[in-house]
Amino acid sequence: MSAASASLTAAVRAALGPVDHPLGLAVSGGGDSVALLLLALDAGLQIRAVTVDHGLRPEAAAEAAWVGRLCAGLGVPHDTLQWQGWDGAGNLQDQARRARLSLIADWARAAGLGAVALGHTQDDQAETVLMRLARRAGVDGLSAMSAQRRAQGMVWLRPLLSVSRDDLRAYLRACGQAWIEDPSNDMLRFDRVKARHALAHLAPLGITPAGLAGVADQMRMARTALDQQTEAAARQIARIEGGDVVMDRTGFQGQPDEIRRRLLVGALGWVGSAEYGPRAASVQALLTAVAAGRGGTLAGCRVSLRARALRVTREWQAVRGLVAAPGQPWDRRWQVSGPDFNGLDVRALGEAGLSAVADWRKSGLPRASLLASPSVWRDGVLIAAPLVESTAGWTAELAGGADAFFLSLLSH
Repeated sequence: MSAASASLTAAVRAALGPVDHPLGLAVSGGGDSVALLLLALDAGLQIRAVTVDHGLRPEAAAEAAWVGRLCAGLGVPHDTLQWQGWDGAGNLQDQARRARLSLIADWARAAGLGAVALGHTQDDQAETVLMRLARRAGVDGLSAMSAQRRAQGMVWLRPLLSVSRDDLRAYLRACGQAWIEDPSNDMLRFDRVKARHALAHLAPLGITPAGLAGVADQMRMARTALDQQTEAAARQIARIEGGDVVMDRTGFQGQPDEIRRRLLVGALGWVGSAEYGPRAASVQALLTAVAAGRGGTLAGCRVSLRARALRVTREWQAVRGLVAAPGQPWDRRWQVSGPDFNGLDVRALGEAGLSAVADWRKSGLPRASLLASPSVWRDGVLIAAPLVESTAGWTAELAGGADAFFLSLLSH
């Protein structure tokens, strides 16, 4: 092994940290992911590879088969997943990315894998920073991609964020290993390709992939500090009540602007079980309304004000159609359990359910909160409303407990 290869292998091993379980690898056949595959083997890791065929190009199936043959020759188990979900509308790259993560997450769980490694490089990081600059992103956006995060119920690792694309290509050539060039990498209709071309022109100004990746590292440190301050503020001024986030109004308004914004976005995200946060302009409009003594709705949540409290509640309209079986997650937050699961559904309580409870006011929760609370039904008949009244054997618990909100304020 050459010194350069040994250095790359050591960088991957250090970035991954201790790995005591089989690791999934997303391998498209491109140079970055093929290099990650070889480097993971050099590092002595137990791995299983997966390729997603989006079915968007006629060559995709052949490319997935090529990866399968490569993995077979290396003694690495490999699977190909199919995606056929694009209807021709919307942002193709964004939809494909989300579908890819979902498919791979399901595959990894079924295979008993603890994490999946992706082949994003220093160049990908720089391109992401540049695109987010164009969108006027703040600290969170400019912190770009993290080396580790949790999404879709899976841990995602990016051990190549400190490695350049050129270094990986040089490593592959030294290994005598071919790779596949995706023609979409040269299609200027995609923002990432535009950013890639722009970086080449920015180099004379000293704006390089390494420099922009350094900016992302600095922004990540700032984001971590802001997250920690937000969590500390939340533990001082907030409590969880019936799945709602209730904050002291004076304490909330006394926070610095950015902490106040993060508290509101965090509460909306946790109560609304949202994968992505609301748009910055919508958040600012709601903050302005709150400062003026008004509430509002955003991201499937209702923000209401009382003399001393600001309450973030799930909006009934956002959950009125959600149905789950008892014992299964409902609205991504609630776990409803009881003595009898046969023929039962978990749904939002709604007006019909609330009217069936003799004295719901004894629960101490606002009417709006109860309308969106989980309840148990059989053939249109209310069986239990655990947050409203005690019913033998029925409980509704928050996933992760009440502390889950506070922990959700920290970046993962």
